[in-house]
Amino acid sequence: MRQLPLPIELKNSAIFGTYFAGANALAVAHLRSVAEGAEGPGVWLWGSASSGKSHLLQALCAATGDSDGSAAYLPMSQMKPFGPGVLDGWEDQRLLAIDDLDVVAGDPEWEKALFNLYNGLIDRGGALAVATTGGPSGIEFVLPDLRSRLKAAAVFQLVELDESGVGAALRLRAQHRGLELPAETIQYLLRRLPRDMVSMCDLLEKLDVESLAEQRRLTVPFVRSIIAG
Repeated sequence: MRQLPLPIELKNSAIFGTYFAGANALAVAHLRSVAEGAEGPGVWLWGSASSGKSHLLQALCAATGDSDGSAAYLPMSQMKPFGPGVLDGWEDQRLLAIDDLDVVAGDPEWEKALFNLYNGLIDRGGALAVATTGGPSGIEFVLPDLRSRLKAAAVFQLVELDESGVGAALRLRAQHRGLELPAETIQYLLRRLPRDMVSMCDLLEKLDVESLAEQRRLTVPFVRSIIAG
């Protein structure tokens, strides 16, 4: 997968295999088909910050690259300071994943750049995936043609995981890291921490480092000491 010559970090852990789908199974199945070239040229994901939009867009890019296709992940929240010209030259990708689209929606210059990018991408047989916090009906575009093209995409609202889903997702992420996360430790984390996956995964990364450094298992006393420390 082509990476941006910008300070944007793509997470190696952001793959389909580390995303616990739960109620979002249909969206994940569709994205897998997009990566394989079996679905149409557009998909729109929307949901809260904890719903896994960025994870899925990066997973889509990784899977497209594994299928011998070129892909690029373009998060508008990080690219906006560079101006609309930063979108020039990406039309040759098999897939473009544009995260945080709502950050630049409503800006005429950015919308013009996005419109040109979309047309160039589709003309070359590429696919576009976008993600926003709000649904399509709540995004105010100034270019009607851009709005109509993007709204023709397959739209999926991502649902946040419930408590059991968060626990299952934590276990899945831990297994990916080669960690054993006991059930009692998962319950402790669910009682003591915000149940959003961003916070949980950040902590899991820290626990991975600390457990390796101290050669300790992820028991409740050890995890409690890391959280308190």
